[in-house]
Amino acid sequence: MKILLVKLSSLGDVVHALPVVHDIHAALPGARIDWVVEKSFAPLLVRCKGLHRVIPCEIRRWRKSFWTAATRNEWRTFKSELQREAYDAVIDLQGLTKSALVARLATLAPGGKRYALANQTEGSGYEAPTRWVADVAIAMQPHIHAVQRSRELAARALGYNLQTQPDFGLKVAVAQQGRVQAAPEKIANSTSKGRVVLVHGTSRADKEWPLDHWITLGRRLVAAGYPVALAHGNAHELTTSQAIAQALTKTAADTVLVLPLLPLDALTEALAQCAGVIGVDSGVSHIAVALNLPHVQIYNFGTAWRTGPVMGGHGARQVGVFARPAPTVETVWQAWLACWAVSSPASAGEVT
Repeated sequence: MKILLVKLSSLGDVVHALPVVHDIHAALPGARIDWVVEKSFAPLLVRCKGLHRVIPCEIRRWRKSFWTAATRNEWRTFKSELQREAYDAVIDLQGLTKSALVARLATLAPGGKRYALANQTEGSGYEAPTRWVADVAIAMQPHIHAVQRSRELAARALGYNLQTQPDFGLKVAVAQQGRVQAAPEKIANSTSKGRVVLVHGTSRADKEWPLDHWITLGRRLVAAGYPVALAHGNAHELTTSQAIAQALTKTAADTVLVLPLLPLDALTEALAQCAGVIGVDSGVSHIAVALNLPHVQIYNFGTAWRTGPVMGGHGARQVGVFARPAPTVETVWQAWLACWAVSSPASAGEVT
């Protein structure tokens, strides 16, 4: 059976849909699964076990220059690649006009069908064309986690029942319980605890955590024996990383590392080599969830139930913390200690 998944963007949304690949293979051994995604996120999907083909597109860029010859040529190339295979099922996991267009352009095998969402769920984007294009539009309960929504849509489209907790299926060299065994020298650390990556960058300014909070948290981590690494994805985020590092290196220069600007696949590999992640609601934080790292996700909005760690909660390895206008450093710190204790019981007595 040949199946095409359509989930173009954004990074966090793509991560949330990853378990669908494992679910399909568990229910339908031998299925061949392709996935259409924005080119910038394709390196992550290349690391997803069970994908036959990743088909990159650049719809975000193309719609800004649709009148140019270069864009028209690129669109024709993408369309040719998309229509190279005929699919028994095309599943639009996104529910937007752009994903509906891709689903419509894909070629169906005889008897094949297009599936999509029939309605909007709480906090998600939704546009009517996805329903018009589909042969089968599937109604979802309005209050549903983003990961579960994709899983249930695919399961109901293909006629199987979900049996397990989500498996994100990322292929990386990650040691047991997030510990470093043979890590890159700049990420690996000789301490028993390993580096904690701080992910302060997000696409929305109103999701950011205050700079002084990051500095205070970093000092607590360093004092407790957790070296810190700072991630960034653009020049603005680099400036923030450097500001945090400058504040921390006044007393602990050897324990603070500003990561270089890394492509998505290399960043995923770097995260996998670290002891855990503390970050805001962002695509990179969601990768940490997919890697099953000890993780605290910081929310200024009450949306952790929808996009936060799936198994998050008291006593969990991963947890989302929420407060307005922002969670306190103490709240985040205590959440980190709890996540670390669950992940590494032998080390729990070492923290204070």
